[in-house]
Amino acid sequence: MTTAEGWVRYWRDGDRPVEAMHAHFFDHVYPPHSHDTYSFGITVAGAQSFHCRGGTHTSGAGMVMAFNPDEVHDGWAAADTGYLYRIVHLGPSVVSDMISDATEGRSAALPLFTAPVLSDRALTDALSGLHAALTGSPNPLVRDEWLTAAVTAMTRRGASTTASPVRARTPTDRARRQAARRARQLLDDTYLEPLTAEQLAAAAGCSRFALYRAFRAEFGLAPSDYQRQLRLRHARSLLVSGATPADAAAATGFADQAHFSRWFHRVYGITPGTFRYA
Repeated sequence: MTTAEGWVRYWRDGDRPVEAMHAHFFDHVYPPHSHDTYSFGITVAGAQSFHCRGGTHTSGAGMVMAFNPDEVHDGWAAADTGYLYRIVHLGPSVVSDMISDATEGRSAALPLFTAPVLSDRALTDALSGLHAALTGSPNPLVRDEWLTAAVTAMTRRGASTTASPVRARTPTDRARRQAARRARQLLDDTYLEPLTAEQLAAAAGCSRFALYRAFRAEFGLAPSDYQRQLRLRHARSLLVSGATPADAAAATGFADQAHFSRWFHRVYGITPGTFRYA
């Protein structure tokens, strides 16, 4: 797909949560969002900036943007030439299966990346090889070999199983955190249904204002943004199953197909139609 904003090519595995994208963006701005996968963006040329973990980061040529599952981030061009990048999305189940194979069935923690931008040649080479295999090789053995190489690089060189230190929480902090989690549970259970701020606040056990602040502090998104993200993820699964963009929009609570398509493109960088036929 080519537009005034740039161009994008997308590839999706039909059997497991593995996807790849190659894109050159100039003016496209990603809103705050997250993926339910590990997401690795390899910057080929130009530079991309983004907010993540309370700071602003920039990835230049040769660097890797590493996002853990459900890690909120945005993104925009940090150079006049835009940014050319390759990105791969790996579902946690795929990574877990690969690690289990490597440890001969012994349980092992999933890797956790503690820095959102990495300068790691081994990881960059492995991810670049995986991207090339996913998008260019018809041989499943080649794709699996590069997938193994990428997960190996993730676990050995670019990741840590230890989370960043967390400050001590006061009783008030714990109460706010619990309220945010109660609200998120209601959204997880009913994201396809109409839901008012009053209903969400009642489930959380606090005021609407307090809930908004607590939810953003805990999850990095406003409740409505989180609800829309859940709807978009569900719409992706419907598109993979063969639903039309119009049917996916209607089934996931969007006002109309145009509204759905705008948000899908903003968050994922491609149109629902391009994703459906990837």
